[in-house]
Amino acid sequence: MTGGIRRSGRAGRIVTGVAAAVLSAGAVAGCGAGGAGAGGGDGNGRAAADSAATVRTSPIADVLAKLPARVDGAKVVVGQPDAPRTVQVLVDPRCGYCAKFEAAGGETLLRLAADGRVKVEYLLASFLDQGGASGSVKAVNALRASVDAGRFAEYHAAVFASRPKGRFTDELLLRIADRVPGLRGPAFDKAVAETAYAGWAAESERAFEATGAQGTPVVLVDGRALGAKDGSMFDAAAFERTLKGAGIG
Repeated sequence: MTGGIRRSGRAGRIVTGVAAAVLSAGAVAGCGAGGAGAGGGDGNGRAAADSAATVRTSPIADVLAKLPARVDGAKVVVGQPDAPRTVQVLVDPRCGYCAKFEAAGGETLLRLAADGRVKVEYLLASFLDQGGASGSVKAVNALRASVDAGRFAEYHAAVFASRPKGRFTDELLLRIADRVPGLRGPAFDKAVAETAYAGWAAESERAFEATGAQGTPVVLVDGRALGAKDGSMFDAAAFERTLKGAGIG
């Protein structure tokens, strides 16, 4: 993919049927290994600024609050189980391009999920932590905990909308959760403080690596990458047309 650095090492050598589609996608922009394309550094002295980052919520938070989500192995599946089509989304919480996607194409997908026309399978990567402590694992851990509280879709959107310039901290993740009604509580707060789902986050990262994807974001329908070559995933209206071209909508 152009506009980002490819992942390297053992994970980069894994190739599957899905990987072939991903590797040929030719994404116009994305986040790769070492934090390139993340859209923000992790320099010293940023902790206070990161914790004070502006917290934002989705403009369709009321819609997202009603969306069911469940854990399926290393994935989080959003939408009705009997939805006729499935879309796979590969993202890293610290990826700036992923945040841009979630605000555009991602919102389009979730509107379709709310209408029962599609379910969305999220693979939450954390490879950006490999280039320094970006807090991707912390964010994935908190996102996993939000499933238990029945607030994943709304919190997921808020986490990406509130992506800091530096790294995710426990304090910031809890402040974001404050904006999601019904999410904060002893169980969620403890899971965040203790990184209770670190093992699951590692499993999700391994599943991401097994796709052979060289970076994020990636959107797959029937194993075919969508919205990468033309950049339509970063424009809601354009991505809606791309999805319709794939028989979704």
